[in-house]
Amino acid sequence: MRTRPLKVALLGCGVVGSEVARIMTTHADDLAARIGAPVELAGVAVRRPSKVREGIDPALVTTDATALVKGGDIDVVVEVIGGIEPARTLITTAFEHGASVVSANKALLAQDGAALHALAEEQGRDLYYEAAVAGAIPLIRPLRESLAGDKVNRVLGIVNGTTNFILDKMDSTGAGYQEALDEATALGYAEADPTADVEGFDAAAKAAILAGIAFHTRVRLDDVYREGMTEVTAADFASARRMGCTIKLLAICERAADGGSVTARVHPAMIPLSHPLASVRGAYNAVFVESDAAGQLMFYGPGAGGAPTASAVLGDLVAVCRNKLSGATGPGDSAYTQLPVSPMGEVVTRYHISLDVADKPGVLAQVATVFAEHGVSIDTVRQQGRQDGGGEASLVVVTHRASDASLNGTVEALRNLDTVRGVASIMRVEGE
Repeated sequence: MRTRPLKVALLGCGVVGSEVARIMTTHADDLAARIGAPVELAGVAVRRPSKVREGIDPALVTTDATALVKGGDIDVVVEVIGGIEPARTLITTAFEHGASVVSANKALLAQDGAALHALAEEQGRDLYYEAAVAGAIPLIRPLRESLAGDKVNRVLGIVNGTTNFILDKMDSTGAGYQEALDEATALGYAEADPTADVEGFDAAAKAAILAGIAFHTRVRLDDVYREGMTEVTAADFASARRMGCTIKLLAICERAADGGSVTARVHPAMIPLSHPLASVRGAYNAVFVESDAAGQLMFYGPGAGGAPTASAVLGDLVAVCRNKLSGATGPGDSAYTQLPVSPMGEVVTRYHISLDVADKPGVLAQVATVFAEHGVSIDTVRQQGRQDGGGEASLVVVTHRASDASLNGTVEALRNLDTVRGVASIMRVEGE
């Protein structure tokens, strides 16, 4: 074993960063044996140096992250501060001063992953980011390495634990959205401002990363269609149960049947209770991968939290350090296909539409005519009068597969019917 240690700079010492430092210290001997050389925490960049950080030598703590990564003797920079800046500048500086990078920064990778990969390759450095998607679940490396000889056609997953906890609570207890969100906040699953989670921004960044790796093409955050789940109601769950389904916020990345384009989207969807993703409870994540040769694979586990995410970071750290010792680099950006990302209007799936309509003869025929005029075939229809009377009824239509553009045209035409009082909800049906 080499006796000179590999030096690691840690950028950020919050929930994840503190766990990374702890594991590096408590498992130092095991890490050294697995890598073939000791690893040494050479510095920790933070914003508040006065904060007590148990187990970390105060002499290692600095507020000057730039000076730390410019030191010239740093072998690996671990970036867990998040956000676009200063993370982007610090990572590029690390590459230019001889260090490889391990990151958990999904937002930055979804926005600028291609440029960062290009610079890493130019400088002969590694860029690893297993922790950026689905926490502790090994997912990036299986897609990038284990399935490198296969053709991945679809990635379908629950990649945000906060939203899964909320939707699971609504399904299992009948709670409303706000009640379930309040419980998620009290338990520490939701941030004080949950917008990034509940509006799908977090999942969209992860979808961009997954689509790029799975389909060997460039997919940016702006390419991902996104809908949040704040409008999901108890009535939607009741309708889902009648169909033998539940509701999940899904990240869906697909290759077109002809192989000529890809799509990436995040939105709530009904999925059959028979689908493996339907049984993912609480704050857990799971990702379902479909490929030509391997068939169907599912990756499941905790998708967030200090220790689980640190586990993924340390796995990357071991791999990058091994590469350093051998004088090699691991897999880089694979975007040789350069496939276009199709707009959401071209996505084809099934739909569940709930309408408030006048409770009188002929309404169903009018509605059916609108669907037919827009080329959307109806699978099932359920109509029932309102218990509170008022001359209105609820009409639920489940379609066969149709394009999103056709469905949108149908809904706009329905809104213009005098007999349609309102469109209560529109939900995609996936996983069949």
